[in-house]
Amino acid sequence: MTLDDPRQYRLGVMYVATSALAWSSSGLFIRSITTDVMTMLFWRGLVSGSCVLLLFFYLERGAAFSILRRMRSPSLLAMFFSAISMITGIGSMYYTSVADAMVIYATVPFVTAAVAYLWIGEKPTRSTLIASAVAVCGVLVMLADSGGEEGGLFGKGLAALMTLSVAALATVMRKHRGVPMLPAMAGSAWLCSLMTFWFAAPFSVSAGDMGLIVVFGMVQNALGLILYTAGSRRLPAADASLLTSLEVPLTPLWVWLVLGETPSAATLAGGPIVLAALFGHIFYEVRRNRSDAAASQRSETP
Repeated sequence: MTLDDPRQYRLGVMYVATSALAWSSSGLFIRSITTDVMTMLFWRGLVSGSCVLLLFFYLERGAAFSILRRMRSPSLLAMFFSAISMITGIGSMYYTSVADAMVIYATVPFVTAAVAYLWIGEKPTRSTLIASAVAVCGVLVMLADSGGEEGGLFGKGLAALMTLSVAALATVMRKHRGVPMLPAMAGSAWLCSLMTFWFAAPFSVSAGDMGLIVVFGMVQNALGLILYTAGSRRLPAADASLLTSLEVPLTPLWVWLVLGETPSAATLAGGPIVLAALFGHIFYEVRRNRSDAAASQRSETP
């Protein structure tokens, strides 16, 4: 299998796009589940972590325990940052509008560039710096409506922490490319449950909420991760990033269409600026990478 195989490429596109669709259902689940956020996080972590680990054992079979024994500090760092991103990500949508949380999260490629530069010395490109400046302007416009809304401001702060933790996770995975993704993500879901257990009321959940939490953990988190893992192996990194970015506009869209949650005027003004920076940057990188690949192929042709 190679990235030049059209069939594998189409299959990768389908997998990654479907993973973005699964991840974009988070807002609907968060708004539909009536239990408190810590209890929701506790049960969701147990469900999604178990599903991902079962898949890992199915895929690796006899090699699974050997892989687990080789996990070291980079895997633990990945688990920690992923767990923090789960808690702050769901918390952000719980305490502020889904649109606000996702617009802030849309800046993650640019925050990742900054974290990677500070942590591992990876210099960002000029296009990344320009897009980052545009995205920051959009977020500043969006935050203009935070005055007097303590809950909304707290939720936006959690969204900023989510973005930072995802950026740190991406940097760890970039620096330590051998980190086994599935067991680390399963461990992070269980770590999320451990962190929230002390503030949760696990046995106060209604049967209806428990059913929604189980589907939340299986479909939104576990299935999304499984599909992304399968699809990203078949695509260039820039193409995979572009497809997963579909989560950003789709998440608030479903909440608006199904539940009628309308973004604020400031979010409607600042959000498109951030999205334009995000998708413009990724489209530029996709075109640049393909041009470089085509030029390299021509130079190798006798």
